[in-house]
Amino acid sequence: MSAADTTTPAKVPPPRREPPPAASDGTRRPGAKGGAATPWLLLAPCLLILALVMGYPLARLVTLSFQKFGQSQLWGFQPPEPAGLANFSAVLGDGEFWQVVLRTLIFAAGSVIVTMVLGMLIALLLQRVSGWVRTLVNIALVASWGMPVIVATTVFKWLFDSDYGILNALFSRLPGVDLVGHNWFASGPEGLAVIMLLVVWGAVPFVTITLSAGLTQVPEELEEAARLDGAGAWGVFRHVTVPILKPVVVMLTTLSVIWDMGVFPQVFVMRGGHPEPEFQLLTTYSFDRAFVVNDYAQGSAIAVVTILLMLAVVAVYMRQMLKIGEVE
Repeated sequence: MSAADTTTPAKVPPPRREPPPAASDGTRRPGAKGGAATPWLLLAPCLLILALVMGYPLARLVTLSFQKFGQSQLWGFQPPEPAGLANFSAVLGDGEFWQVVLRTLIFAAGSVIVTMVLGMLIALLLQRVSGWVRTLVNIALVASWGMPVIVATTVFKWLFDSDYGILNALFSRLPGVDLVGHNWFASGPEGLAVIMLLVVWGAVPFVTITLSAGLTQVPEELEEAARLDGAGAWGVFRHVTVPILKPVVVMLTTLSVIWDMGVFPQVFVMRGGHPEPEFQLLTTYSFDRAFVVNDYAQGSAIAVVTILLMLAVVAVYMRQMLKIGEVE
């Protein structure tokens, strides 16, 4: 054997194995085009129903607000005539309209504040009672929440009736109080206060149940740490509970503003279908302008302005939610 044959042969690296081809099972990564279309496909039925139920009425409402449309047009004696911005100019230039706007804003703000405060207090109370008491309170809340608005309004009319109202009789038993025969609807502020109580009574259950669910997500460790640091009950609530519940509170406040600005049956039924001027809110004012004065175009313009005000509230809500998401 020669010297060349005794040399150690060089090691040859093994060939690189190519990764196996991706399985063609039809699945795509979340960033693929098919994955981006999936949420829209799932939302399509809901969006279609919303377009059918709300799209056409909203488009018809906006169309009427830019037309001259009265009884003659309603019965087909005359075709609708374009009015441009005349309806909005008439509405925005009417001093009575701005009084109604101010009254609606005060009514909605008062209802929302009282609803949120009572809802929070009851939710905090439910965290400190026994299980069977919590169950009974929740049953009562659900029962009052599920009561039809017309039934609840009729009950409140009886409670505050000037001749047969039980509240007048009960209050008159207090020393120095005489409310026998007192008419709560003789003035706008008192009457709207009664209607506000009705609205709050129907809204508190939803707020309370939602806040109660949110309070279960507050870690007990954080509350205990705050107490060890010397924080009292108010300090724990302010610095621990409120920051954690902020998304829920913002959502409930926004929904309450939208609902309370759209209050209609409570006022309409409480005043027997004919709300006096001092009881008019934006919803009833738009209804009266359209179906009592028979100026459907101007009533539609008032409704459009009301929707724009509500959209402004929704924009504030979305901005707050985006800020909360950025912080998190």
